[in-house]
Amino acid sequence: MTTTTLSKPPGRKKPRRRRIERDGLGLRLYTWLIIAWLMLPIAIMILFGFNDTHSKQNFQWEGFTLRWYRHLFDKGDLTRALWNSISIALLSTVITTVLGTFVGIALGRFRFRGKGVTNLVLFAAISCPEIVMGASLLSMFVSLDLPRGYWTVLIAHVMFSISFVAVTVRARVVGLDPKVEEAAKDLGAGPVATFRLVTLPMIMPGVLSGALLAFALSIDDFVITNFTSGSTVTFPLWVYASTRTGTPPQVNVMGTLIFAVGVLLAVISARRARRA
Repeated sequence: MTTTTLSKPPGRKKPRRRRIERDGLGLRLYTWLIIAWLMLPIAIMILFGFNDTHSKQNFQWEGFTLRWYRHLFDKGDLTRALWNSISIALLSTVITTVLGTFVGIALGRFRFRGKGVTNLVLFAAISCPEIVMGASLLSMFVSLDLPRGYWTVLIAHVMFSISFVAVTVRARVVGLDPKVEEAAKDLGAGPVATFRLVTLPMIMPGVLSGALLAFALSIDDFVITNFTSGSTVTFPLWVYASTRTGTPPQVNVMGTLIFAVGVLLAVISARRARRA
């Protein structure tokens, strides 16, 4: 008895492979178009930081110049607003990172009564609309008879940023191997030394990511700051108010520098996370 084997006709896989390659090319093209669309406003902001405008409105290209970088701090009220935003963002980032890190460690490592409620509160704060958060913080400050200003803005930024840091650190802590800490304790390291030399370096990528996220959320916040600022003016509030009379090119320059610093910090954080 002879058996015949059925073989597939040659060349069948080539059209399928070409179709997959064509689909992949289309997906990559679509992705780059989305990225270009998202980057378009930032590119316009950077471009008009070099606009040689001679009017209050900076909406029409009139030529290339570097003088707005040389005269970046000529407007005192704009400089004070920028400094308010930077100082509040730095202070709130430090406070939020410290508090949020310990909250994230507690949620990721230990079991305690009220853990589920704590997780619910954290995620509720993240998903809560900013206008609700701002109105509730304003009501709290009014009820406590606290004058609105620099410190109420700082408190507000800490309160809405701490959830992001805690959730980020918690995700990092959950993935840790507890045997590494147990080995350090077996070798004679105390709780403080174990945390400083073993736990903290392992969770540092999550801590840095949470800190960068807190800084970014703080420095560009408008809604919650508008509810709690009082007479204190931050950079976003100043920019919004200036649109009624004309936004100076220094705003574009400051926005460009803030964007550049943010990109630099993100690249450094990504490289450190990759090494970890």
